[in-house]
Amino acid sequence: MPTAYVLINCDLGSEEDIIRDLKKLPEAVEVSGVYGVYDIVAKIRSDTMDKLRENITWHVRKIDKVRSTLTMIVIEGQGDKK
Repeated sequence: MPTAYVLINCDLGSEEDIIRDLKKLPEAVEVSGVYGVYDIVAKIRSDTMDKLRENITWHVRKIDKVRSTLTMIVIEGQGDKK
C-alpha cells in the first residue's frame, strides 16, 4: 500500500490545530509533533500512488497555516522482514 511520511512546517502556535485536522483525515495513519527543523510528521497511506499524491497535495498541503511540506514516499518492499 503506497505510504509517505510528510514533514510539515507551520505557523508558530498552530501545531495543535493542524495535528487535529490531520487526524481527521482517514489516510493519516500517524501524526506527531516533533522537535527540530520541522514541526509535525504525518504518515499518510492510500490505496494507490495517484490517491496518495492527491491526498497530500489537496488535503494535507491545503490545511490552513501549513507553510511548507517535505514528502518522502516509502519504497514498497524494501526493508520488509522475510
